Amino acid sequence: MTTEGARSAEGAGGHTSLLRSGRAIILVGPPTAGKSSVGALLARELSVPFADTDELVARAARKPVADIFVDDGELVFREYERGAVASGLDVVRAEGGVLALGSGAVLDPDVRRMLSAHVIVYLEAGFPTVAKRTGMDRPRVVIPGNPRGQLRAMLEDRRAVYADLAKLTVSTDEMAPEEVAADLAKRLRA
Repeated sequence: MTTEGARSAEGAGGHTSLLRSGRAIILVGPPTAGKSSVGALLARELSVPFADTDELVARAARKPVADIFVDDGELVFREYERGAVASGLDVVRAEGGVLALGSGAVLDPDVRRMLSAHVIVYLEAGFPTVAKRTGMDRPRVVIPGNPRGQLRAMLEDRRAVYADLAKLTVSTDEMAPEEVAADLAKRLRA
């Protein structure tokens, strides 16, 4: 089944609802794709619980996610994140709720194993959109380390992982979070 701006891995014949008790809806994608905002809207639309791993990480660490990266490093953050995925699944799984993952969570093989029984939705956003949403689309003084180049490389590296895991893919480049959530709710109920 194909709709404008969205693709489904389901075939047209014999399509069954992706919503089921015990199976969560997992939102993955690059930074600023809308996982948190779409996730909250989608959960409200479906009347199911919602959890966000970045919020769970910040609560567990008692500091913002960005501070964990700076103060403790990425490895410590990823340990918190792995725990947040497990606890987030505990919160949403029973009622078929929605879990928004941080953009790098799916790089962890343990996390991918935890997600294998669930419906994974890839909220796709291209480099121009992510750069704009992060404020990296403006001409700036050259910054050592080339953050724009690093962002582009990160998006390219992760794109195949997101796509391979996804049952559904939705491009968020030209859609507001409300539109993405409404489209997903419709498709998940089909």
